[in-house]
Amino acid sequence: MHCPFCSAVDTKVIDSRLVAEGNSVRRRRECVTCAERFTTYETAELVMPRIIKAGGIREPFNEDKMTAGLMKALEKRPVSIESVEEAVSKIKASLRATGEREVESRAVGELVMNQLRDLDEVAFVRFASVYRSFKDLEEFRQEIDRLSNRDDQSE
Repeated sequence: MHCPFCSAVDTKVIDSRLVAEGNSVRRRRECVTCAERFTTYETAELVMPRIIKAGGIREPFNEDKMTAGLMKALEKRPVSIESVEEAVSKIKASLRATGEREVESRAVGELVMNQLRDLDEVAFVRFASVYRSFKDLEEFRQEIDRLSNRDDQSE
């Protein structure tokens, strides 16, 4: 690690601590040459898989795009930002857990719908209606019936 003050190459670690719920390491360092102290943060670089769109086009995973879709479905619904961030983290963890370098966009959509189903059923139906291209009221009714049956079984 180069010293940000004198650019010397030799620094020593004085203290290390876990931060961000154990997802990062904070290191206090001291330059051996100029004796200045500074802090560095170390996190694992986790590569997200590429997304294969319906037309076969491949693009990098875009967390902002996914979050925007979730937020659009949750618009004017009583769901906290923390809950949305937690859902995004779960989706990303599920994608990384596949171990695949590329994932179909359909699989990402299903993960989003699973999280929305748990967060807010109205938002889930909103998202599903667009994602699954509902064509008429009957398709809405069928999805709502499936939700109702799921709720009845979980009680």
